[in-house]
Amino acid sequence: MLHRMALRVIPSLSLAVTEDAVRRQKRIVMFVPGLIAFGVYRLAKHLVPITEPLVLLAVSSLVAMVTALLSYWVGRSAPWSVIVRQDGARLLGWLAGWIGAVYGIQLSLLVLTLLWIMHYSYFQHPDGPAMMAIIISCTSVARDAFEIGHVRKLSLLGRPFLTFPDGEQLLVLVQRRAWQLGPWAVVGLGLGAMASLSGAAMVDAQGAALVQLLSVTVLGGGLALCAYFGGLYPSVPWAHTFRQTAPGELMKYWWWPGMAFASTYYLVTMGVLLFVVRQPTITLSAAAVMGAMVTAMMAVYGYYLGDRRHVEDEQAPQLSSGMLRCPFVMGILGKTVGADGAAGELALGKTGTKG
Repeated sequence: MLHRMALRVIPSLSLAVTEDAVRRQKRIVMFVPGLIAFGVYRLAKHLVPITEPLVLLAVSSLVAMVTALLSYWVGRSAPWSVIVRQDGARLLGWLAGWIGAVYGIQLSLLVLTLLWIMHYSYFQHPDGPAMMAIIISCTSVARDAFEIGHVRKLSLLGRPFLTFPDGEQLLVLVQRRAWQLGPWAVVGLGLGAMASLSGAAMVDAQGAALVQLLSVTVLGGGLALCAYFGGLYPSVPWAHTFRQTAPGELMKYWWWPGMAFASTYYLVTMGVLLFVVRQPTITLSAAAVMGAMVTAMMAVYGYYLGDRRHVEDEQAPQLSSGMLRCPFVMGILGKTVGADGAAGELALGKTGTKG
């Protein structure tokens, strides 16, 4: 789900996909596949054993793959022959395989696990959770694939994007600056493992899972925020920037994408155990491993997002001031001390749009 965070945290990407005309078209793109997904669910009930988790995930994955390609096509606004020639098999394969199949499965597991925690188990009441898993994953995939297609269209038209939401820059960052990312990942492993042990005193399985989820969410989101500052100003101690930032702005980023995606990833990993591995409960050892993985991942992702923001800030003279606005992180550094130690507000703009 790194692409989702990039589309909202990286200023140039966020501004491109939250313009009014794009948002209006995006609503339609999400609504139509949602209706079709409902029809697919109704048909699948009579053709395949939808009560089996792997069958449900396969159906959701297939629907998401088709949805991703069609939504990307709408966002690209070009014939398929042109898309295939300009984008190539690698990009389209990533779109269908990762944004479609894998992302669709992740979202379905997210839905099933969240309902399980709320005592609405897919194993006991399969129809409702199965329907929601297919529809919600389909509409989310449609939204993101459309936005990626729109970004790709704008880039081909000459609009500068220093980051494309396919994660390639993350691989480059890991290869070139592993010594900076390593400590964040190690701290994440330790904090996540300890946070997951918070449910040890709970007898009820769902209650323990909820406590573990909340602990990983809070710590994972907080570590992602700190790592973000570390990537944003690599030459300045992150704690210095943290102290100089207004509490309200810290809370915004801590909540989204920090806590939001820490909880999302933890729910997905729980879903893998519950519905793919078919474990009846989540043991403390399994919870510790999941918490460590999720928190370390959030630390790395937070650093990466800060690094990409740093790259865009470095290129500010080549980009318009409007492209440096970010709706979801619109004021996070507006009241901080800059990397040179001089106080002053950054030109982040004051947009309040939602995508």
